[in-house]
Amino acid sequence: MAISGGSRLPATHDFVFPRGALVMGVEPVLKFQSAEERAKGLPVQQETDKETGLLVWSVLVIDQAAERKTDAVVTVKIAAPHQPVPPEAIPGTDVRPVIFEGLTVTPWIDDKACRGSHGGERHRCRAKLGYSLRASGMKPVVVKSAAKAA
Repeated sequence: MAISGGSRLPATHDFVFPRGALVMGVEPVLKFQSAEERAKGLPVQQETDKETGLLVWSVLVIDQAAERKTDAVVTVKIAAPHQPVPPEAIPGTDVRPVIFEGLTVTPWIDDKACRGSHGGERHRCRAKLGYSLRASGMKPVVVKSAAKAA
């Protein structure tokens, strides 16, 4: 099979965010540090992208098409040499509409809610499919002004 686990599948912004996306903030993604490493006082390093070697940044986004409140806030990771700058907010608001470029989706199985059988208890698996989103960049939404009637 040509698609292996961890494959980044290309997707358009409009497919993933059909009603738009709003940026809440951008921060670096830090590498996991073990208790031993913390005890030694080793500095925390920023994660790098496995494919490009660039620094990884986490963009917190509100998905305006989310059907449930718990699904409304998602993270899109961007690999870039410098911290991506979110677009300017709409004047008078904190709303920052954005379009993600080079968007990819990586499906994965979230099996945290999957419980094995214990002592004759039936296996209960509430695993669900999760998605990891990555983009090559972001740009502001350009709103076309309505043509004035003559």
